[in-house]
Amino acid sequence: MTSVQKLAGLVVLILVLMASAAGVTWQVQDWRMGNKLAQQAVLHGDDLAAISNAATAQARAEQGKRLALEQQLAGQDKQHTKELSDAQRNQARMRDQLATADVRLSVLLAEDPASSCNVPTAPGAVGMVHAARRAQLDPAHAQRIVAITDDGDNAIIALRACQAYVRAIAR
Repeated sequence: MTSVQKLAGLVVLILVLMASAAGVTWQVQDWRMGNKLAQQAVLHGDDLAAISNAATAQARAEQGKRLALEQQLAGQDKQHTKELSDAQRNQARMRDQLATADVRLSVLLAEDPASSCNVPTAPGAVGMVHAARRAQLDPAHAQRIVAITDDGDNAIIALRACQAYVRAIAR
């Protein structure tokens, strides 16, 4: 063998050894990187599971709050509906009593400053109660007054219901 052939064989042997070393190094790096990626995948999966569990728990809590609020609003609606029906029943009873003259509405009369005494001037069978003088209203006027107060009562009940609703929602 000539020295050129020996040298060429030695160069080829060195190149083969270098290529095999590079291949082995490549395989070791691939194995180590694969292990790191597997560990990161497990950690990522654990993080995703924790996030998913937290989101599910939060969704359940929000749903519970929503259901509690709906029940509270339903209870308040029931209460306000009962108040409204009671007020309407009382108003109907008052209108019926006014229509049948069971009840008469009256107003205080303005007193004359010269006669500030409530004691009757003429003796007679007037009675023992000395109070301010009153005038009875015409039944038609009384019905209109009751209708106005009915509207006011209904408005107050509706306003209370709206305020309770807003307070409940704002919480």
